[in-house]
Amino acid sequence: MAKPVVVVTGVSGNLGSRLLPLMGSFSVIGVDVSPPRIDAELRFESLDLGQESSTRTFYELLRDTHAYAVVHLAFVIDPVRTGVLDVDRMWQINVAGTARVMEAITEANRSTDDGIKQFIFPSSVSAYGPDFPEPATEESALRAHTLPYAIHKKESDEVVQQRAPALRGCSAYILRPHIFAGASVENYLMGAFHGTPNGKSERARKMKAAGKRLPCMLPRGQKYLDNKIQFIHVDDMARLIRHILQREPEMQRLTVLNVAGRGEPMTFARCIETAKAKLVRVPGTWVMRQVLNFLWKQQISAIPPEAVPYMTGQYIMNTDRLRRFLGPEYEHVIRYTISDAFADSFREGRPTS
Repeated sequence: MAKPVVVVTGVSGNLGSRLLPLMGSFSVIGVDVSPPRIDAELRFESLDLGQESSTRTFYELLRDTHAYAVVHLAFVIDPVRTGVLDVDRMWQINVAGTARVMEAITEANRSTDDGIKQFIFPSSVSAYGPDFPEPATEESALRAHTLPYAIHKKESDEVVQQRAPALRGCSAYILRPHIFAGASVENYLMGAFHGTPNGKSERARKMKAAGKRLPCMLPRGQKYLDNKIQFIHVDDMARLIRHILQREPEMQRLTVLNVAGRGEPMTFARCIETAKAKLVRVPGTWVMRQVLNFLWKQQISAIPPEAVPYMTGQYIMNTDRLRRFLGPEYEHVIRYTISDAFADSFREGRPTS
């Protein structure tokens, strides 16, 4: 019996590379601008979802392969790593690209009897905004601002919500994970705790080669150390996606799930202690932004200055719905506690980015 076909966009990213080894019971078609760097059994298709013409190409791929599900991971998170520094270009890939994928699914399901049954889109905790006192539920308002990545996650999340009812027999899933953690992960916040000079300048390269770390920076005041944060291990996120693919599609057309590791949130103070980071206090958020702006313009750091609200605010989520959704499988899928997921990012021998 033929394996169900699953199309994974953004397959060459970190989450895609963690997902591929778990996909043995599926026939995977990977879509990205360049192929994955890991050995995996899949068919690869090069496609730029930032181009309007990709809608037709993606539709034809779904139609011709009789795909069962689409996992949409394609998203520009780190402009320095990807080389996509133009915000309009980012929007075309992130927001318009999500709309193009959903349009292709709708058209494929209109033209075939055995159409797409599942569509999975990872949104982000950042869609809720950078600072809120109470844990966000899936019904909380999306108030992302300042940081293009967060704004694009919010807008893409809204695109999926608006278009899900028109997917014609396809169940849509919006997963809102907290900050990814794990030995393979490097992102804005992890970069701050690692202190890795990930800019593209020669100075950054020399600092990195010498093993030098940038200090972790926070404004003065106890509240910034007491702010709480959650993490989700990237491998748990991959297991959650596989779990959804292996279960029967939901009767409801849209399922939204907050995703974080098990256990209690961590304080920023505990994160700094676990990371063994050198902490530097600055007079306020304005000064912190100016310092980050300098490091960004000098291409020493890959942390954009717009990330300051997300590095100084408290934003945690209620994940009761995820626990109910997974039921007895909860601890099998979400294997890492929040603190263990974070600690794995700093274990000895982790790959350097």
